[in-house]
Amino acid sequence: MNLIDKYIETYCADHTDEEPPALSRIARDTYAHVLSPRMLSGNFQGRFLSLLAHLCKPEYILEIGTYTGYSAICMAEALIPGGKLITIEANAELESRIKQNVILAQMQDKIEIKIGQASAIIPDLPFQFDLVFIDADKLSYDLYYDQVFDKVKPNGLIICDNVLWDGKVIEPKAQDKTTRYLREFNSKLKEDYRTQKVLLPVRDGLFISRKLE
Repeated sequence: MNLIDKYIETYCADHTDEEPPALSRIARDTYAHVLSPRMLSGNFQGRFLSLLAHLCKPEYILEIGTYTGYSAICMAEALIPGGKLITIEANAELESRIKQNVILAQMQDKIEIKIGQASAIIPDLPFQFDLVFIDADKLSYDLYYDQVFDKVKPNGLIICDNVLWDGKVIEPKAQDKTTRYLREFNSKLKEDYRTQKVLLPVRDGLFISRKLE
């Protein structure tokens, strides 16, 4: 399901900042050699994440779900001097490619890669985060959101990806487990009085929540 008219989306993409060369190489490599390349954020969403991150002026960023490192690199562009982005990836087979891509983007001093289950790693993270990007196992979104909430600074952002699930969340006949789960998750975020929030139809849906002071 096309969430936005493809011509409008192309026009928007054409009027967005160009993809940095390193990220262009990472995107081509991902599509050529990695399963499910559709999971890659891509330039349109990547530039949006970078813009949001710059507005936060972040010292610490947490990403849950690295894939090949594209979105992590986009957000790490905004880190203040001495800042750090921690990214968690469950698939150990991607570790060498992620490290390669981080080095290609010259982000090895800014990005720390953790391989393992996010639910086991998050509780031990010692930082308070300015921005959290959740883009991992959809059926664990509720758990991740609850785990990170107290680790987010006041006015910090929690961004959850893929919450429109190819538009299936509005299709009455779509009753698969993930679709039903994401409907409930979106309703939970809508009713969370602790945040200001907006759900945007950017690519597959970005739910952006700002933690109130």
